[in-house]
Amino acid sequence: MRPRGRRSFEPPRRPEPQTRINDAIRVPRVRLIGEDGEQLGVKTSDEAREYAYGKNLDLVEVAAQADPPVARVMDFGKYRYELEQKAKLARKHQTQINVKEIKLRPKIGIHDYDTKKGHVERFLNQRAKVKVTIMFRGREREHPDRGRDLLMRLADDVKEIGLIETQPLLEGRNMTMVLGPTKNAGVKRDAENEDTLGSEEEIQGDGNGEAAAAGPDVGQAHAQVAEAEAPVQ
Repeated sequence: MRPRGRRSFEPPRRPEPQTRINDAIRVPRVRLIGEDGEQLGVKTSDEAREYAYGKNLDLVEVAAQADPPVARVMDFGKYRYELEQKAKLARKHQTQINVKEIKLRPKIGIHDYDTKKGHVERFLNQRAKVKVTIMFRGREREHPDRGRDLLMRLADDVKEIGLIETQPLLEGRNMTMVLGPTKNAGVKRDAENEDTLGSEEEIQGDGNGEAAAAGPDVGQAHAQVAEAEAPVQ
């Protein structure tokens, strides 16, 4: 008989607890909290609901594990809306870390090194972190110091816009280093963009000025032609 393959067992996921409100609260008694936070004591669920309905509000279970469970009188729709707005604001303020990766070889040529360095500078000016990886092959693994020297050389070449966040670390065949942008990263690029916009505006202004200045010259030329063509008396 063919042995049965083993099935991987995954524990069932527990559904996320849902907030019980109004008629969904079926415990016999609750500790009731008023709409202003005042303690109203232990009430039956029916009494608590009647109190909430009398205020034109909802009865919301806020601590199901307590004994008895705690329920509060509130406008549940407004409460849920405020929670969603807080969660949206928290997501908006979360900092997204963008990490780029550049790979080098210990015996990289000067041209290739300059190209890779240019990529690193571009990423740092985009205010992204850069993971630089040195890949060792064959006997190159016997000289990890060459890879470390190359990484430190790169860090020194871009020190104005990048700083070392993770020192060179050898892991198997690869040595990695992480560079993070400094406060100066992207400043030069932003300044160049402003200069470009200013130059375009200046060119447009000069063009309009030349067109306006050409008016009198053209008029004077027409006057001279008319005077030359006039009959001699």
